[in-house]
Amino acid sequence: AEPRAALTRIAAGTHPVITLDPGDAVFFSSRVIPGNEAAIYRLQNELTRHGAEVIVDRGDGIHVSGHPAQEELECLYQWVRPKICLPVHGEPRHQHAHANIAKSCQVPIAIEPLDGQVIRLAPGTPGLVGEVPVGKLALDGGDLLPLDSIVLRERQRVLFNGAATVTVVLDPADRLLGRPRLSLLGLVDPEEDADLIELFVAAVESAVDSLPGDARGDDATVAETARRALRRTVNRERGKKPVTQVQVVRL
Repeated sequence: AEPRAALTRIAAGTHPVITLDPGDAVFFSSRVIPGNEAAIYRLQNELTRHGAEVIVDRGDGIHVSGHPAQEELECLYQWVRPKICLPVHGEPRHQHAHANIAKSCQVPIAIEPLDGQVIRLAPGTPGLVGEVPVGKLALDGGDLLPLDSIVLRERQRVLFNGAATVTVVLDPADRLLGRPRLSLLGLVDPEEDADLIELFVAAVESAVDSLPGDARGDDATVAETARRALRRTVNRERGKKPVTQVQVVRL
């Protein structure tokens, strides 16, 4: 079901040679790879709309694997008689099983590499010689970022927990000059949850007011106190711990 695959183009009517007629049969001899279900089902639905009979592998005895069976691998090793086996396809359990087959076929060296490992094949004895950074990258706007980057981690946190910005204004005597201001994203409906927003504001206000005078003179202490008060109240009322930033302004 890849966009440029022949069958996808046939189903879309964009293939330069092959067209479908009502009553044509289309065989899906491979099993669905987990994660590809939606695209494959869309393709099968499109084929059905063209009047084709769609036949899948379930119970029809038509499955054809693209992977060799153990006996086929043994034949390959007996024919080629390589000196090194380096299974790189599949998960570790597949690699390990493949390496064992190679050893049973008298392949002298079987190495089971992990992602990022640098393997020397020659000259000298084959083996691990180093490692390089590996991982998945995500296209974020015009930038490529590691999936575990702090930018994407924080965005995921915002997705599931929302975000909040608290602005606290203090006068020269380190007292609150007006009520704290909140900006809440993904947490409340401003029209429906006015009482809840008031509860959040009051929690921050009470926490900052409760600080001793010398503590209110320290921006970091004020910010952390406001942050904890808001997150604690939101968690109690909504079961979420929003990504929270606090701005302390002094006049």
